[in-house]
Amino acid sequence: MSSSQDLSTNDPYLWLEEVEGEKALAWVRAQNDRSLNELEASERYATFFDDAKEILTSEDRIPSVSLRGAFAYNFWQDETHIRGLWRRMSIADYVKGEEAWELLLDIDQLANEEQENWVFKGASCLAPDYTRCILTLSRGGSDAAVRREFDLSTKTFLGEGFTLEEAKSSTTWLDKNTLLVGMDLGEETLTTSGYPRQIRLWKRGMEIENAPVVFEAAKEDMGVWPFSTYEDQKYISGFSHALNFYEFDHYLRDEDGMFKKLPLPKRTDFVGYINGQAIIKLNEDWRPGATNFVSGSVLSLAMDTKDVTLVFQPESHMAVKGVSTTENRIFVELLDNISGRLIEYKWQEDKWQQTDIKLPQNGVLSIGAANHETDDLLVYYENPTSPETLYYVQKGEAPTAIKSTPAFFDAEGVVTQQYEAVSQDGTRIPYFVMGRKDVLAAGPAPTIQYAYGGFEISILPQYSATTGKLWLEQGGIYVIANIRGGGEFGPSWHQAGLKTQRQKIYDDFFAVSEALIEKKITTPEQLGILGGSNGGLLMGVALTQRPELYKAVGIGVPLLDMLRFHLLLAGASWMGEYGNPEVYEERAFLEKISPYHNLRKTGIYPRPFFFTSTKDDRVHPGHARKMAKRMEAYELPFLYYENIEGGHGAAANQNQLAQRLALQFSYFTEELGLKGD
Repeated sequence: MSSSQDLSTNDPYLWLEEVEGEKALAWVRAQNDRSLNELEASERYATFFDDAKEILTSEDRIPSVSLRGAFAYNFWQDETHIRGLWRRMSIADYVKGEEAWELLLDIDQLANEEQENWVFKGASCLAPDYTRCILTLSRGGSDAAVRREFDLSTKTFLGEGFTLEEAKSSTTWLDKNTLLVGMDLGEETLTTSGYPRQIRLWKRGMEIENAPVVFEAAKEDMGVWPFSTYEDQKYISGFSHALNFYEFDHYLRDEDGMFKKLPLPKRTDFVGYINGQAIIKLNEDWRPGATNFVSGSVLSLAMDTKDVTLVFQPESHMAVKGVSTTENRIFVELLDNISGRLIEYKWQEDKWQQTDIKLPQNGVLSIGAANHETDDLLVYYENPTSPETLYYVQKGEAPTAIKSTPAFFDAEGVVTQQYEAVSQDGTRIPYFVMGRKDVLAAGPAPTIQYAYGGFEISILPQYSATTGKLWLEQGGIYVIANIRGGGEFGPSWHQAGLKTQRQKIYDDFFAVSEALIEKKITTPEQLGILGGSNGGLLMGVALTQRPELYKAVGIGVPLLDMLRFHLLLAGASWMGEYGNPEVYEERAFLEKISPYHNLRKTGIYPRPFFFTSTKDDRVHPGHARKMAKRMEAYELPFLYYENIEGGHGAAANQNQLAQRLALQFSYFTEELGLKGD
């Protein structure tokens, strides 16, 4: 057994995995005090904090909404309403730009009255009148949350309504008196990933413990999640049984109340239901009959005949970014060489008829909301120098721009250039460089390179007001690397870096860094890198594998101990991405890349900045704690900040987010020598 394997089983820092342990929190507070004293004393911290807070709480932001019936629902946080307001207005008034908001629930007032640290996590409302809703309230921003039934007609919680205590639970409506629920009722009702393994049919007035179990997954599976959609005056319901992060069985409830498994391959996402057809996104090649359907396609499955029909098949440079369904239409958000397109499909003449929705090109398109009843959409358009514009897309009419965010930073002279780097195996890796023309023309400059590289998540060139104000406007350069592991070019781009193939992802990232240096955009002394969650793992690997390339490393809410990740919180659910440390071949690879196990006492490293959250119940804060503690033991320099609340986003409100951004950009400014203007 190697020394690193010894460390994984006889780790002297396991006490740091005690989330609220007295010894662990004492160490965290000491690191917070030391790091905050330095970063908050930096020349531009106060200005960065004020600028970030002004942007994040601005009254000029577009109020994002969900559309239900005749109303647009919005959750709003600003300088006065720290925890936020849940409110609504008619869709007609919202489109016209009125400010006629009707207050539904004041979260600050609720938290004060109940003496709880509530963070609003959303609402699921009962069709067709949407007067009964299940509200999700988290203590401090964690994934585990309380669910309570709320009556919109009286704007009160129902004393005898549906209520679930704090847990990683999930619910969906079947009718006014019935929910389909996945709930934590003790260790035997959970998978090893910490998610519910039972689906229960819960009737009003019944104790959740007595609700009948309609399905039970194996303990080693990832979990089960119910879903439903309202069609023809009734709910079509079902659940997804996740064997792991990428393999699912999907079940629909038939007219007899029985749940039947859909005849689909395992790597399939269930995305909607229209006119007797289940709509799915395919993540592997599939040949159910005479026709071969390629991975990345969108298909429909007729429930009566089990016939499969192609909706959309991407070309090699394309990827499906998202799929939304309404009562009569499918909307496919498409990446075409990382540029956004939106396509509408309607069932006519026994096939799906396609219509391209005419929206601006050469930018990022995102569906903000879809009205299930009317087929109308709200769609955002943006690019790195153009703030969000919101378009209202009514059935049969040209899109209309109804709202725009003002420019929050001076984008005069800022350009975005797309290049390609060549990775170690010859694969061409796209990346975007953003900066002022004069800065780019002047030669090497302080640069932040950002990437994620996992879970088929695409990193796109969007408008970031805070990055623009706190970095680009100061004369810094910002880079987005579209490395493998993401979804920019579909499932194959993601799957190329799974498990023991993961070094390809890291080589892609290093190739972009080397290309930036070769093009004289930056130098190793001016190059910083940033990533969070899986991107935090990427940062840890970069720190330990290629420290000579970088001067600064921002490591957010990271995985870093890759021999114990599967034992911490939701970690077991990610073995489909990273591999299983209990399998010899996969463990041997994980041991080679695990940042925690590859840190060397004699190594020469840039000084990293770790940031995480005590309330992160998805990626355990012990990852960042143990890595920083090992650096402390090795007398290696580092900065560390752990927000006591905030969940996996490391911030529970806009003030906390402003602080984190100010700390982050102060760190890069100091480490990379950005002088500013």
